[in-house]
Amino acid sequence: MTTVGEFMTTRLVTMDGNDTLTAAAQEMRDRAIGDVIVTDGEDVIGIVTDRDITVRAVAEHMNPDSSQLRQIISHDIVTVSQYDDAVAAADLMRTYGVRRLPVIEEGRLIGLVSLGDLAVEREPQSVLADISADEPNN
Repeated sequence: MTTVGEFMTTRLVTMDGNDTLTAAAQEMRDRAIGDVIVTDGEDVIGIVTDRDITVRAVAEHMNPDSSQLRQIISHDIVTVSQYDDAVAAADLMRTYGVRRLPVIEEGRLIGLVSLGDLAVEREPQSVLADISADEPNN
C-alpha cells in the first residue's frame, strides 16, 4: 500500500482567512503555486485556488483588495492522514469533486496532496503526471 505521506507536498503556503484576495493572488504568483491553505489561527478552514479567485470573486465583481479569503472558501473541507492509502485519497477526491486534500495529523496541518501528486505517483506516464512534474511556466 502506498500512503499519502510518501508523496504529499510539505512546502505549504498558508494565509489567514482575513487576508485579501489580492494578497493571495500575489502569493500564488510569487511562489508559482495554484492554491493557498486558509487558516484561522492553527485551524485549517479551507483552501483557495487561483480558479476560486477567478470564478467565485472576480466573476461576481468582488473587490479583490477588500474581499477576504474566508468569503470564497468552501467550508466543508475534506482531509486525510499521512498514513491513509493513496487510492483511498484519490477516491475521496473523486467523491467530493476536489483536487487537493490537506494532510492533518493530531489536528495540525502537515502537508497537502493534490490530484497531480497522485498522478505522478500512480500513473507516471499519464499526461497529468507529465504536466504536474514540469516546472511552472508562469
